[in-house]
Amino acid sequence: MSAMTDRISNKDLVNLAKQQYEQNKRNSIPSEVIRLVSRGMVYPKDHPLRNGTIEMRYMTAYDEDILTNPSYMREGIVLDKLLQALIITPVDYSTIARVDKNGLIISARVLSYGKDYPVIVTDPKTNNKINRVVDLTKLEHTEFNLVSDDNGEFDYKLDNGTELKFKFLQNSDDNNSIKISSFLEQTICQINDKRDKEFIANFIRYEFFAKDSKKFRDYINTNTPSITTEYTFEGEDGSTFTAGFPIGGDLFWF
Repeated sequence: MSAMTDRISNKDLVNLAKQQYEQNKRNSIPSEVIRLVSRGMVYPKDHPLRNGTIEMRYMTAYDEDILTNPSYMREGIVLDKLLQALIITPVDYSTIARVDKNGLIISARVLSYGKDYPVIVTDPKTNNKINRVVDLTKLEHTEFNLVSDDNGEFDYKLDNGTELKFKFLQNSDDNNSIKISSFLEQTICQINDKRDKEFIANFIRYEFFAKDSKKFRDYINTNTPSITTEYTFEGEDGSTFTAGFPIGGDLFWF
């Protein structure tokens, strides 16, 4: 019995040593402090991202396996798995706001393969498709002027005086549903002094008139922090023009 115990203990020690070695090696990979698109204002005051930054390491050849993992590709979670591997800041990934995740994907691309991203845009003078290169480090953040409370929630008042508190969706929230009511239930945290989920659901079902709902959603869309994909390109005749460009699934490929 003691021999078996010794073997188990030795195996555990070997695994622990291996884990410590791997952690030390990961810690030696260069990293950068990234400014969040939301400036941290969408998180509670005790959240590790409230200060508006997150630390990410550079991607290695080993991490590239994530980009070609068939299971991740089928489930559509490749970029989530990549970010989870690269983020150094001790944070629950499921609590990262969706508005920040898109910016982190851009940062991961820059840290991994550099700032130059080839795109195809249309020259407005000739209507020809032209190949151009975008410097991803020059993309601008939209203005974000909302101020949250200590819970990372924001105030909104309906025309009839009803006061709402809302949050921006986290990465874990189901954003695939097209139902407006589902979006509202995930977004609204409080109605006047009521935070009960059933109360909020009933308010949305029976009292939240469509015109007020649309106005509220428009307010959120207008104030959602993001990275703008408007960029200044050189046309075929040497003049410049501003146009949007798509960020597609080839972001990490050439």
